Amino acid sequence: MFDIGFWELGLISVIALLVVGPERLPSLARTIGLWLGKARSMLTSIKDEIDREVKVDEIKKAAQEAVNNPVGEVVGQTIDPMRTIKLETEKVMNDAKSQFESSNKNEKKDAVKAASSNEAYDDV
Repeated sequence: MFDIGFWELGLISVIALLVVGPERLPSLARTIGLWLGKARSMLTSIKDEIDREVKVDEIKKAAQEAVNNPVGEVVGQTIDPMRTIKLETEKVMNDAKSQFESSNKNEKKDAVKAASSNEAYDDV
């Protein structure tokens, strides 16, 4: 952030020692340390908040793109015809099943009639 080297830091501390004096220098250093800590924590919280906002915006943008995605539209367009095909197939299968059952009943009736007529001929 700031490019302060060893010599610059030494020069600042010597000037502070001369201006403030040796008696108040420790309390000044402590106060400056507290301010720097508070400033650092505020900057960190602001940075985190900005990062969260950016992530929220990215998620909203991705969700909007997913809604406007042509693949999503194609899937939505194919679902209705597939449901129609499913219903028509189920109808055809039910019709075929009912026809099979009715023809099976007719064959059983014919078999019973034939068996009873054969018994009548056997008695003669």
